[in-house]
Amino acid sequence: MRVAALQLSTLPLSNKKLDNYLQTCSDKRVRVVVLAEYVINTFFKELQSMPKMMIAEQTRHKIEALSNYATIYNLIIIAPIVLIENNKIYKAIGKFTPEGVEFVNQNFLINYTHWNEDAFFDNEKSDSISFLHFSYNSISYAAINGFDIHFDQVWIEMVKKGVEVVLVPSVSTFGSNQRWNEILKSRALLNSMYILRVNRVGTYNDDESLWKFYGETYLINPFGEIENSLNSKEELLIININQNEVNEAKETWKFQEQLKVREII
Repeated sequence: MRVAALQLSTLPLSNKKLDNYLQTCSDKRVRVVVLAEYVINTFFKELQSMPKMMIAEQTRHKIEALSNYATIYNLIIIAPIVLIENNKIYKAIGKFTPEGVEFVNQNFLINYTHWNEDAFFDNEKSDSISFLHFSYNSISYAAINGFDIHFDQVWIEMVKKGVEVVLVPSVSTFGSNQRWNEILKSRALLNSMYILRVNRVGTYNDDESLWKFYGETYLINPFGEIENSLNSKEELLIININQNEVNEAKETWKFQEQLKVREII
């Protein structure tokens, strides 16, 4: 099973670049494609000063394009996206397929002084965890926005649903790569899952600092080892998912067996 990660900065209004990448994916027999956060829409700090009407038009234009390309190239496209409904603004992740479109709002939002998505977006607080979950070629996939990786409840729900491949679009910056690496390697090993982390590239300048999005998109196998990583430039990564490796990891470490004995999953 072939999956592709598009390591990009915010896409221009023209869809030519997106079309070229997705056509390449189709030509190489890829069926699932993942985009990083704030690639469909401009970066969060820029969104804060944009009129809602402009954000809505940006989103509408890309939803139309992604829906069209999913049909033309027979792809499942996973893309974080900003939605505006009833004058409220939501941070979500979308799944575009030839059959239609599905959106799920992000569970947890960054709430730091310099980067406060929690105060900007209208995502509702809930005790339940939601995420995109689908199967293709008998492999179980989940997709979550990057900040959700920090919360145990998210991973517990994925284990309960038998997820084998986790797709993680992110927008990481400020030299956080080592911390992300260790978190995701641990999650992959302990849950016997593949994790495909797709990080944004490019920069954002404000009055105080340079925000550099460092890329380093990679696949982590179910034994917690990083494979097939990219550097910091715009690039396409195509990886292979082997369900046998998931089964081998489960059989080797038997963590899920312990949970089943205790009726946790």
